[in-house]
Parts: sequence; structure tokens; C-alpha cells
Amino acid sequence: MTELINSGEPLIVPTVVLYEWLRGPRLPQELDACEELFPQDQIVVFGLAEARVASRLYREVRHPRGREIDLAIAATAITRDAALWTLNHDDFRDIAHLTLI
Repeated sequence: MTELINSGEPLIVPTVVLYEWLRGPRLPQELDACEELFPQDQIVVFGLAEARVASRLYREVRHPRGREIDLAIAATAITRDAALWTLNHDDFRDIAHLTLI
């Protein structure tokens, strides 16, 4: 993570990622660290463009049910032509036009 942060590439956190993370459980120090690394006023909102891409992805992938949040996260990266940094590559491998880190 340190290497990625120090690379100079901007890091964004979509609202749906923040939702997944905040639903916890989280310790107060974890919440403070998240706010320090990714201030909530810089969180990227899941909007109309992302919803359109996510709905297209839902129709395109083989097993979309239960993956709605992952598809929303992928759509947010795709609409911004951004790579998605994840520890769960298997959750995103079948999504076209998505670059994984």
C-alpha cells in the first residue's frame, strides 16, 4: 500500500467502498486512519454515469446476483478510466474494460 500511495497516482474511494468498509465492525482508531488517508469530503459519489455502467455490467457478467456492490465499485473505476486496487481479484476478473492492481 505504501508503494502505491508514494507513486504519486491519485487514490480515490467510491461511496460504495466506504459503505462496505464502514459497516464494520471497525475500531475508533481504524475510522480515524481511514479519515486521515481518505478524507470523506474527497470520496467519489456513485452517480448516474456509474449506475448506467453498473447496470450494463450486471447484464454482461455470468453470475451477477450477490455481486451488486462489486459491480458498482467496478463501474466507478471504469467511468473514471482508473485501475481498481483490490485484494480480491477473483471478484472482478470477469469484468470487461477493468484494470486490476
